[in-house]
Amino acid sequence: MSSATSVAEEIVDYDEALERYDPVMGLEVHVELNTATKMFCGCATGFGADPNSQVCPVCLGLPGALPVVNEKAVESAIRIGLALNCEIAEWCRFARKNYFYPDMPKNFQTSQYDEPIAFEGHLDVELGDGTTYRVEIERAHMEEDTGKSLHIGGATGRIHGADHSLVDYNRAGIPLIEIVTKPLTGAGKRAPEVAKAYVGALRELLRALGVSDVKMEQGSLRCDANVSLRPRATGDQSQDDVPLGTRTETKNVNSLRSVERAVRYEITRHAAILDRGDKITQETRHWHEDTGVTTSGREKSDAEDYRYFPEPDLVPVAPTRETVETLRGTLPEPPGERRRRLQNDWGYSDLEMRDVMNAGAVALIEETVAAGATPAGARKWWTGELARRANVEGRSVEEFGVTPAHIAELDGLVRDGRLNDSMARQVLEGVIAGEGAPTEVADARGLELVQDDGALEAAVDKVIEANAEVAQKVRDGKVQAAGALIGQVMKEMKGQADAGKARELILAKLT
Repeated sequence: MSSATSVAEEIVDYDEALERYDPVMGLEVHVELNTATKMFCGCATGFGADPNSQVCPVCLGLPGALPVVNEKAVESAIRIGLALNCEIAEWCRFARKNYFYPDMPKNFQTSQYDEPIAFEGHLDVELGDGTTYRVEIERAHMEEDTGKSLHIGGATGRIHGADHSLVDYNRAGIPLIEIVTKPLTGAGKRAPEVAKAYVGALRELLRALGVSDVKMEQGSLRCDANVSLRPRATGDQSQDDVPLGTRTETKNVNSLRSVERAVRYEITRHAAILDRGDKITQETRHWHEDTGVTTSGREKSDAEDYRYFPEPDLVPVAPTRETVETLRGTLPEPPGERRRRLQNDWGYSDLEMRDVMNAGAVALIEETVAAGATPAGARKWWTGELARRANVEGRSVEEFGVTPAHIAELDGLVRDGRLNDSMARQVLEGVIAGEGAPTEVADARGLELVQDDGALEAAVDKVIEANAEVAQKVRDGKVQAAGALIGQVMKEMKGQADAGKARELILAKLT
């Protein structure tokens, strides 16, 4: 889509919109499973392979090719359903969802319609201030992913303005689980926050289950955000009695930050349309990360438009109760209980743990501590420097290529006295730039604290002599004034001094 078509529509102030309207959301999350082969054939599923190199007659939809269900994918679907507190169907089957897209080689998608494998569940989501919102799950069903259209020659990679399009069918047939919520009501002003927290909690749960790599930037976890507004209840009217508004569906949002921003934008856009007396068009929308707006896609179809009918080439799926209970026994520790255990083990305050959760860094810190870092050091780097940089650049911390092993090594260099914080930040910059592991970067850049206590003491004496007034303040009991002297010592030592040692020497000489 050209940049000319991704300009913002009229919106209203967010707080004003919430004074007049009540937002209702529905979130549909698509999860690519990490099975070795596709949903209905034996083709590989590796990400990044050469276009159309992982295809066969089945996933290309060639005449006469017959599908066979991937047993591992069914087991993963059941485990996901159990982790979401769902009922597991004793008997279910696949259906054909008929619609034409160039990246759907069969002209239908093999999915599940009225008989999903998992249904009627919930996930309790903790928000930033510690409050909990229960997200009711309507269903989690199995299906296959589509191929991928690549639009060549345009400025934005979308079809509008492109010279031509190419289709890569490697992704066609990869196992998907679609997790659909019931309408989410009652969140009010916090609706965007709830959406972000839910997708984040779901990603954390799926990662713990080991069923997907949940890399949103690669599309293995994508969120479709449905948003509608209804008028605020008046008088004795209950908000639940007010009819739902017309929804729009923002497709394939692929970061937690974008989920929150897209929901917020749609609320303000819907409010502007309703304020001027117009009707909302039920349609799909595209999210533009660069401009922070959505643009129209196509009018949204209802279920009957897809002409669902049972898939004749696949037998029903009927897991035994024994199988379900065996799979239940493989579930990991629930993320909420795990967080409380880790908080206790790490000695974090509630505020510190909340910062870790808001940064999505629980698993990263756990791996970093396991690799040898202190809990304080792991938290400092993941929720401090890296989180700050990710926020500024609009990226996730995983995109920097920094691993838990890197942070553990960096923390060790600081603990061992080779680096101070300033040097460590320079080393981290080098790791992000691809210069190697922390020790390699420190060696290449010549970063190391001066270990010569004599040189440090000489620098302290020189700074005290040159800053007699400040030194006298320290002698008079104003210990905080030592900070200025420490800064001068660091400058004298070209940043290669241990600030802690410098402070000890200064106070020893002046108090």
